[in-house]
Amino acid sequence: MIKDVNKIVLAYSGGLDTSVILKWLQQEYKCEVVTFTADLGQGEEIEPAREKAKSAGVKEIFIEDLREEFVRDFVFPMFRANTVYEGEYLLGTSIARPLIAKRLVEIASQTDSNAISHGATGKGNDQVRFELGAYAINPDIKIIAPWREWDLLSREKLLKFAEENSIPVEMKHKEGGSPYSMDANLLHISYEGRHLEDPKNAPEESMWRWTTHPKNAPDESEKIIIEFKGGDPIKLNEKSLKPHEILAELNKLGCRHGIGRLDLVENRYVGMKSRGCYETPGGAILLKGHRAIESLTLDRELAHLKDELMPKYASLIYNGYWWSPEREALQTLIDFTQKNVNGWVSMNLYKGNIEIIGRDSDCSLFDSEIATFEDDAGAYDQKDAAGFIKLNALRLRIANKKRNK
Repeated sequence: MIKDVNKIVLAYSGGLDTSVILKWLQQEYKCEVVTFTADLGQGEEIEPAREKAKSAGVKEIFIEDLREEFVRDFVFPMFRANTVYEGEYLLGTSIARPLIAKRLVEIASQTDSNAISHGATGKGNDQVRFELGAYAINPDIKIIAPWREWDLLSREKLLKFAEENSIPVEMKHKEGGSPYSMDANLLHISYEGRHLEDPKNAPEESMWRWTTHPKNAPDESEKIIIEFKGGDPIKLNEKSLKPHEILAELNKLGCRHGIGRLDLVENRYVGMKSRGCYETPGGAILLKGHRAIESLTLDRELAHLKDELMPKYASLIYNGYWWSPEREALQTLIDFTQKNVNGWVSMNLYKGNIEIIGRDSDCSLFDSEIATFEDDAGAYDQKDAAGFIKLNALRLRIANKKRNK
């Protein structure tokens, strides 16, 4: 156990894990616990968390709407880099953790607490993300991770503890037993546990909470237009919206058309492989649109440099280094590349697919007079290509001659 703890701020959702943790902290540490519940757009009513915390004897309860800050200051900066982890994962859980860590530490200072606590397990990535973020902001903060201290090391044991302590638990699986381990915010919802722990098992259709199955999506495509400024979306279908409003609307569109489902085996930072399923409807649309407007407005070498740096940037976010100097340095470079990423992209949404059908920008580097297959009136001298090719082939020709001697 952590020593000399006077008051604890708990990241509290009101779900199974954190409800058990709240009671356990009260029993084991015998001190006051402050709860912090963040509205990140998870799509569920969070006010019940207030009543659950009150019924557990909590006196200081923080419930905060962080949706705009989450999307504006975390999601959008990440999407400027077209960030994808291991080729597929849009980092929906990862990008929420630095904001939660920041608020945990700030609330601890505000309430004269010297410790924070979270519900991440000792096997996962979130413990690293929460704690790296917290230490980066307050090096002296004490951190309590119950999963690394207690013996309630299965979801079935958590359910038993909850029953023994009269803790109400919602969302039990309809076939009995523990629910999926889920995390939701405006960017995504994730599912882990149960039969997903065997990678050969297909996900249950009833598991998916947001998206329509593509085969049940509308038979007609839907056209949308996203306008970008400085790499960030500012309008959807010609309507100006706040960052979190745009992502929420894209989610609705993506869900309706069966977009954004993912079944992934990923490499966790702690060393093991993990199977998870994700729904990221709005993020999938946004990523496609952003790459489309960049294709028109970014210099070739700048675009390729971004693509080379993106896997490193993605790993930093996945592994919990949002507040690190290397992430901030990369962000400075990425943001520099976005100053001319302005314009609009039109696309069709249809049964799980996102089809780019048009794009335009006042900052476009596309020159139709040069790119045309028709007569370019001398704008491009095709004879120049011969010398260009020979110079680039020089090292290959020299190497071939050496090999054949």
